[in-house]
Amino acid sequence: MQRRDFLTAAGLLAGLPLMPNLSFAQGGSLEEPIKPVLLPAQAPLDHKGGMDIRVWVRSAMTGGVYSSVECAVAPKVMGPPPHYHKELDALMLVLEGTASVLIDGEVVEIAAGGWHLRPRNLVHTFFNASDKPLRFIDMYFNQPFEVFLEKVFFEYTPEKGYPFGSKERDHVMNQLSEQYGLVYAPTANEERNELIKQYGLK
Repeated sequence: MQRRDFLTAAGLLAGLPLMPNLSFAQGGSLEEPIKPVLLPAQAPLDHKGGMDIRVWVRSAMTGGVYSSVECAVAPKVMGPPPHYHKELDALMLVLEGTASVLIDGEVVEIAAGGWHLRPRNLVHTFFNASDKPLRFIDMYFNQPFEVFLEKVFFEYTPEKGYPFGSKERDHVMNQLSEQYGLVYAPTANEERNELIKQYGLK
């Protein structure tokens, strides 16, 4: 399916049943029939005092076309350094609280019930500038970005031998970024620190 067709159909895809974090083979092909899946709802994701994710729809379920992840962010918590994606388009649906998104140099706020499209090649990041929890669904098109996030949140962690700032973690993160076409500007960390200072984040 072409990117243009995907963006047109995004509203329909957003209505797919939410699917919890199950172990499916990665990949998939549109040549194979996509099977319907219906699974019960789960309790809202807890931010655990910082940020956490839960995969619902996996790319393998949709022939590599679409995936979605729930993200919970504690009050006054900063997201990743500003970056862009070479191939990934993302669509955010805010479920609770208000998301602040820096995109192409401008900060926009998306309240609960609001949507925000982040096309590829635009520098962006997100954060929770409010004093209330933030929870949203991120939807990813044409790339299994949920795999990237699971590695970052659950595999390459200090508890598993990858302390923040270590050579080991920097190495695997650089490999992941290259694999998924994620690009940080040379000044990304400085820009992130400026946002932290400006909005009183942590």
